[in-house]
Amino acid sequence: MPRLKPRGEQAPSTRVDLGELTPELLPYLGFSARLQLLAFESLSSIVSGVSDLAVKAAVSEAAGAALVRHQGLAAEIRRRDDDPVEVMRPFAEPVERYGRVIRGEGWTEALLGAYVGFGLLDDFFIRLAEGLPGDFGPRAARLLALDSGEEAIAEVLRQAIAEDEPLASVLAMWGRRLVGDTLLLARSVLHHTGDHAEHEENIEPVLTELIAAHTRRMDALGLTA
Repeated sequence: MPRLKPRGEQAPSTRVDLGELTPELLPYLGFSARLQLLAFESLSSIVSGVSDLAVKAAVSEAAGAALVRHQGLAAEIRRRDDDPVEVMRPFAEPVERYGRVIRGEGWTEALLGAYVGFGLLDDFFIRLAEGLPGDFGPRAARLLALDSGEEAIAEVLRQAIAEDEPLASVLAMWGRRLVGDTLLLARSVLHHTGDHAEHEENIEPVLTELIAAHTRRMDALGLTA
């Protein structure tokens, strides 16, 4: 999902060289594969918890897309003669902890958590792919850019908000709470250069892009970021 702006609409901007911030290839693969597995788990849980057939269908599509991306990343790990489970294992605890954070109360908060959280993280890992060696970066970006079912999820949330007007303020507040935890998780995967000031200077424009992408997603739901 190149989600730094809706597909095909990215505005020109100064690009930051992420080579020094990007983790080694296997940690990149392990972290992103575990995130996609979490997305599948989270969305599947929502499917099992709702009765509306249209909601089930839309969220199931998104869950299936996350599983496809996970399987693609796992295949890349196997191509390097490594075990995907072992490569993902170091990232299990922080990713699972994040999964508990975005769960929320009720299926609408859980779905907004998935829409906002995994959207931001996919944006982030697509940007990080620019710093990967060889031809893998473009391959990783293409894999993560596969259709996510994001627009179908947005439509489900818009419909829920239209049917329950007070829900808008609840979800707007929940969306704001999610950003900090999501950015903390994103930062945790970065390679630290050792110079704190330089590290912060390098990452700031990327975080600014992610926050702008979050604002666009919330705007698409008619919510205030």
